[in-house]
Amino acid sequence: MGKLYLVPTPIGNLEDMTFRAIKVLKEVDLILAEDTRTSGKLLKHFEIATHMHSHHMHNEHKTVENIIKRIQAGENIALISDAGTPAISDPGFLLTRACVENNIEVDCLPGATAFVPALVNSGLPNDKFVFEGFLPDKKGRQTRYLALAEETRTMILYVSPHKLVKTLAEFIQYFGADRQVSVSRELSKLHEETVRGTAEEVLRHFEAKPPKGEIVVCVAGKTISKEKRKDDE
Repeated sequence: MGKLYLVPTPIGNLEDMTFRAIKVLKEVDLILAEDTRTSGKLLKHFEIATHMHSHHMHNEHKTVENIIKRIQAGENIALISDAGTPAISDPGFLLTRACVENNIEVDCLPGATAFVPALVNSGLPNDKFVFEGFLPDKKGRQTRYLALAEETRTMILYVSPHKLVKTLAEFIQYFGADRQVSVSRELSKLHEETVRGTAEEVLRHFEAKPPKGEIVVCVAGKTISKEKRKDDE
């Protein structure tokens, strides 16, 4: 029986590609890529000639069964996303679950993931945190905010640049204008930037300077009063 490799790819800086990731991608029988055009540039840069198939959110339900059969027949297959670690707000969960259910070995390599550096450099507590990924666009968005308003751990979200100002305004509405926020964009790239401050301060910054690029937002959790903490104890 073959094996499934989950291989992280750089989130911007190609120097973040690991030697092991290159070795695995060169040795496997097939690479599953979220976008073969995007991944094709990466493979060309590292002189990786392994054949690719498309595997993305629109076809993964249909392709999983065939991939499982190929691995069971002895093929080693690697899964990559456009950037970062597969299955983190990208395709990968369905295939990984299917492999586990079929007793197929899954090996996830360590590597680039956008939310980790964003959390670490935010200056917000990182001993406990919750990763929310992308919030719902419409249905369920308010419900999610109402739940997160009571969250005491640092919250991590992925936000598209054209929705950042709206999202920061929603933070003020649901969390309060003084809630601490850290916005990291273009991590590992030439124009990397992290803006920290209250929700109101960060909103004003990006109203004046419309954001571009990939964005990770960290939000401080709700502060528990000393009286409430004593009651819980």
